[in-house]
Amino acid sequence: EEDPVAMFRFAESEMLFAYVLVPVLMALAWWAHTRKQRDMERLADRHLLERLTATVSRRGQLAKTILLLSAIGLLVTALARPQFGSRIETVRREGRDVLIALDLSASMVAEDMAPNRLEKAKFAIADLIDRLDGDRVGLVGFAGDAFVQSPLTLDYGAARLFLNAMDPEIMSVQGTNLGLAVSVALDAFASTDRRHRVLVVITDGEDHEGEVDDAIERAADEGVVIYTVGIGSTDGVPIPDLDAAGRAQGFKRDDAGSVVTTRLDEATLRSMAARTGGVYYRASAGGTELALLAEELAGGDGQEFESEQVTLFDEQYQLFLGLALALLMAEVLVPDRRRVHAGWTGRFR
Repeated sequence: EEDPVAMFRFAESEMLFAYVLVPVLMALAWWAHTRKQRDMERLADRHLLERLTATVSRRGQLAKTILLLSAIGLLVTALARPQFGSRIETVRREGRDVLIALDLSASMVAEDMAPNRLEKAKFAIADLIDRLDGDRVGLVGFAGDAFVQSPLTLDYGAARLFLNAMDPEIMSVQGTNLGLAVSVALDAFASTDRRHRVLVVITDGEDHEGEVDDAIERAADEGVVIYTVGIGSTDGVPIPDLDAAGRAQGFKRDDAGSVVTTRLDEATLRSMAARTGGVYYRASAGGTELALLAEELAGGDGQEFESEQVTLFDEQYQLFLGLALALLMAEVLVPDRRRVHAGWTGRFR
């Protein structure tokens, strides 16, 4: 849409202060010229000086100076980005609502993935957030309980800050309740378009509460697609027992004194994804599964989140830049010397 009112402005108006260079350079040029004349007059008498400078073109030198200063002024104008005319366009932002549920249970500190399951998952989530483009993203933390760590937002920097703060110590109830995690995420999706909601669950899959079936059925009914990422080994591995400083002090043990082990439960995660139209990914050391997940999310249609009218101005700096270059070329071509026709009469006598 064209704006009927033509407008003029400088996009970088602070660059106009550089115009002060023009009078400063003029003053320096005049000072250099007068000093040169004074020094030459001290070295030779007036008649000899006139003969030595007979080929100097005062007009040529003046023209070259004027051309150079004019080119500098035009370059300053170009740097200030003059804009003539404007138009109004409607800018729309589209994308999906993506909630990422991260398991914060004690089993996520197992070290079968370096440096441990949780840190590996957080690195993968940060990479996934970096790959999103126009999608709103939110975070849900869960163990035996679940809560929204970061509401849906387009501010990826804020989401990464909330992600860094996610740790098992912030969970008041330990265990792994996948069903509650899904239910809390579904509640966070309230008032969004049902066609564009995605839940990514990153966990070792050990559900200790058995409430996941009802939550998955609700997700399928509400049109939420669940992608699951399994992290950890399918073989039983011990869970480090960490002190207050985060240092390992052996391994966790049950009431009978036996070492507690944890293993990835892929069957539950595959079922969650399949029943809602999603995909299950097994986390690997290289982290390529999150890249595949990001491509999967980017391939779908998004919903419109924002729509606003903005005024766009037409850049016209090219005109001033072109004129400045033309003047610089002209300055090079203008001679500062002139031809002098000397008489030969009497030279050979």
